[in-house]
Amino acid sequence: RCLEAGLGSCIGHNFLSNLQYLPCFFSEIGVLYWHLDPKKSESEEELAKIRKDRGYNYMDYLDICPGKLANFEEKLKNFFTEHMHADEEIRYCLEGGGYFDVRDKDDKWVRIWIKEGDMIVLPAGIYHRFTLDAANHVKLMRLFLGEPVWTAHNRPQEDHPVRQEYVKRLTDDNAGLALAAH
Repeated sequence: RCLEAGLGSCIGHNFLSNLQYLPCFFSEIGVLYWHLDPKKSESEEELAKIRKDRGYNYMDYLDICPGKLANFEEKLKNFFTEHMHADEEIRYCLEGGGYFDVRDKDDKWVRIWIKEGDMIVLPAGIYHRFTLDAANHVKLMRLFLGEPVWTAHNRPQEDHPVRQEYVKRLTDDNAGLALAAH
């Protein structure tokens, strides 16, 4: 997958220089990734297996684009505010695309471009943000462990126990950060 390093703090879609392939990057920071084809039935079986293996027992859909998401500009601005969650953030891209910007071990931004078929799991405690790509539309399946909780804790959150746990795992030679994915 293509990742882009060195984003600074700009919002927008025009960050297409300095693309790098960093396959080991995901495991270094605890991000999980799969590529499925939402148009093929085999992917439904694989998605069901992932959901069962990881305990994702609730799902809903989020269609992010003008005209489909109430208060579109305000919500997109909120998604782009750097934050973390006390739970994993699990997103399966069904249509369109967008960027998850995540912090690496050196606290630098790395951009992960997700497109149709990409499924990503951001670990609890990782600082991140999200914006749309140039198509200005994405339809996502959101998956949750148990009842859906989506509470963003804007940075700084260094005293939050989940953030402290995440940082500890980062500094402990990645002990227990990423589980198998492909």
